[in-house]
Amino acid sequence: MGAQLTDIHRPLPFLNNGVAQIAFIVEDLDEALEMYHSRFNVGGWDVYTYQRPLVSHMTYMGVDADYAMRIGLSYFGTMRIELIQPLRGPSVYHDHIERNGYGIHHLGVLVDDMHAALGEAEQAGFRMIMDGAGFGLDGDGHYAYLDTEDTLGVMYELIERPKARREPEKRYP
Repeated sequence: MGAQLTDIHRPLPFLNNGVAQIAFIVEDLDEALEMYHSRFNVGGWDVYTYQRPLVSHMTYMGVDADYAMRIGLSYFGTMRIELIQPLRGPSVYHDHIERNGYGIHHLGVLVDDMHAALGEAEQAGFRMIMDGAGFGLDGDGHYAYLDTEDTLGVMYELIERPKARREPEKRYP
């Protein structure tokens, strides 16, 4: 039992890099983009639809999955803002809406090595509940959501950014 407690309390080194992103689940992405732009002057937004084949590898609750969402990416100062409109599930987004409605969903932290970061999270007692990979131009890029909400009060997303992004399907404004 003592070994388990030690494992659960291991530090998560990737948290030392700070939060790079805050994400919100929205009901209608286009309306949210317009509101953030007109009220807060946040933009330009790059819009993508994350689904197959753009995201070549997707899991949810440990099994292969086929979910979809439209996302808008921009910056508020130095903080990346992500707005997410779930399209098809099941997904962590649909779970969140059922429990909490729309609004803040997760904090994102950047990692250089997703495999190592997931190992560190697992050793600290946090399992991956959803991920997606392969959305970069070279088939790189990986995101993974950790089951941290009950323990840390918010979900964390690990983000291994692709070296180069595909062109967005839309820019706003």
